[in-house]
Amino acid sequence: MSRPTTSFRRLSGAAATVITAALGALACATSGDAAAADACSARSGRLAAPLVELYTSEGCNSCPPADRWLSRLKAEPDVVALAFHVDYWDRLGWKDRFGSAEYTRRQSQQQAVNGARFSYTPQVVVDGADRKDWPGIALPLASRREASVDIVLASDGTKVVATVAARVGAPRRLAAYWALMEQSHVTAVQAGENAGETLRHDYVVRDYRSVEAWTADAAAPHPLAYEPPGASDPRHPRQVNLVVVDAATGRPLQALRVGC
Repeated sequence: MSRPTTSFRRLSGAAATVITAALGALACATSGDAAAADACSARSGRLAAPLVELYTSEGCNSCPPADRWLSRLKAEPDVVALAFHVDYWDRLGWKDRFGSAEYTRRQSQQQAVNGARFSYTPQVVVDGADRKDWPGIALPLASRREASVDIVLASDGTKVVATVAARVGAPRRLAAYWALMEQSHVTAVQAGENAGETLRHDYVVRDYRSVEAWTADAAAPHPLAYEPPGASDPRHPRQVNLVVVDAATGRPLQALRVGC
């Protein structure tokens, strides 16, 4: 992995500092072993990474097949996958410990983007499009779209810094969101529609932060930073994901994750 070159002339001092930190961390990772580089830094490629978002709940008895389908994506290193557990099933007697009203609101708001007429579970959204046909989606998922932005991520274990560089032809306004997700959770459900079942979850979103829109400038990469809450648990490996979207349409443009 070669060290990227970036011009800072049009950035503020604070922004340049953030980008310098990101690229410095990335350069340090390249001087270490390959595993450290893979875990602690990442750079997006020429094509847009496939983005899969699942809306699910432990209280929904039709959701476990979709949870298992999502887990199959672990075999696909280029895919960015996220499981948002909604809370509207909690009223049926089992409170999903991963459920959040914020994720319920997000699902509703995303109807304008993905084309769904109402919120439901399990809902699979691929590259911003509602996919009721998810059981028949051919795997592995392949990148088919040219990316209109480039992302660099670097983590020091406590903070993740990013640069988002617009390519020629990118939308005029960009926005983004951070999602902290965890793998390998197991729940023995005691009530509700899945009473008596042991459910296994991957890609569980534990923290979600939207990023306000900014004006894209191909000559000036945009800096972002995120501090994951809490401590990492080795039983549940976690990754920080950054998804960049077209601010006007909400459609995803590029997604990237880093694992330390």
